[in-house]
Amino acid sequence: MSLTQSTEHGLGSPLPEATLGDPYGRQYRLASLAGTKGLLIAVTCNHCPYAQAVWPRVIELARRSRALGIATVAVNPNLNPAYPDDSIAGMRAEIDRRGIDFPYLADADQALSRALGAVCTPEFFLYDKGGLVYHGRLDDNWKEPDKVTHHELRDAIEALATGRPVPADQKPSLGCSIKWL
Repeated sequence: MSLTQSTEHGLGSPLPEATLGDPYGRQYRLASLAGTKGLLIAVTCNHCPYAQAVWPRVIELARRSRALGIATVAVNPNLNPAYPDDSIAGMRAEIDRRGIDFPYLADADQALSRALGAVCTPEFFLYDKGGLVYHGRLDDNWKEPDKVTHHELRDAIEALATGRPVPADQKPSLGCSIKWL
């Protein structure tokens, strides 16, 4: 595991054009997945301990966000044969095991992750109709949910949903490096 920190990506950048498949063979156009107020993209995977630790919080946040008009999609850029947990079969198993109820898509050619400027898992990108409004971490304690004191992504989602400005203080994500092909 190689700890990597996300890099700054231009707020206001448009949502990249992309069509990705889920592990069941369905294809999704990214823009069509957005809710009425926005789209949260979680670049994540199955093998990374940082991603594993936050999956339950991401799933809960996705449920809360859906009720606020913000849809969630998870994107796996790590379909690298050296990481079999991140394979299509591994994605199906993760969906079943965790009860993921939003699209978990394979970025097989890693084009979307590159367009986003993603470098680690997990890494979060929140878009409204005008472009990127939040890029960074989920919260301030990836390992111990009971010790979280700052919920940056949740706060950004709530601000977006209620028409308030998204906080400008955005901390980088920390996680495993993307396994570039």
